[in-house]
Amino acid sequence: MSRPLIISDCDEVLLYMVSPFRDWLAETQGVEFRMEGNDFSRALSWQDSGEVLAPEDIWKMLGGFFDTEMYRQTPIPGAIEGIGALREHADVVILTNLVDKRQEMRTAQLLEHGLDARVFTNQGPKGPALQAILEEYRPSKAIFIDDLAQHHRSARETIGNITTLHLCGEPLLAPYIDCAHTSGHADARIDSWDKALPWLLGEIEKETA
Repeated sequence: MSRPLIISDCDEVLLYMVSPFRDWLAETQGVEFRMEGNDFSRALSWQDSGEVLAPEDIWKMLGGFFDTEMYRQTPIPGAIEGIGALREHADVVILTNLVDKRQEMRTAQLLEHGLDARVFTNQGPKGPALQAILEEYRPSKAIFIDDLAQHHRSARETIGNITTLHLCGEPLLAPYIDCAHTSGHADARIDSWDKALPWLLGEIEKETA
């Protein structure tokens, strides 16, 4: 009999990303990160001039961070423990929007924090990748956790019967990003693991009851 399956994002769900990224930018790149709205593309500016970075420079900074600075990322409070508790009742895989060459790096990074899980990399909307994972695992129930509304929308547009939780554990982002629950693409919006875990376990229990 198949088990339930949790498909979880990593950055801002399991590990902090924006806060160590911000610190690295300020310390070494001459860039200030300040999120004042929901437009990430305007959050990075040069310290000397105040000019917003061009898109190609933003991608360069992100690439540089993931190439050499992933060691700076630390777990969101309760995330690793929460995944451990979920694994008693469900299989867990990670779906992260990193280029494929960083799949092994992400796997090793999570292992260093005590999470031994299969990692799928993806670029762009996550719906098609989710569908491929579900076709492989054929779970009795699927629950998708992500911090960005567009991925919940993609999940719902691609897969009708998937439970989705919008969780953003990064206070620098959480107040500003679009809410997938408000837009109707997530079953709940919970930004802390101490509250998310009981909700997730309850969703799993619904399936097994």
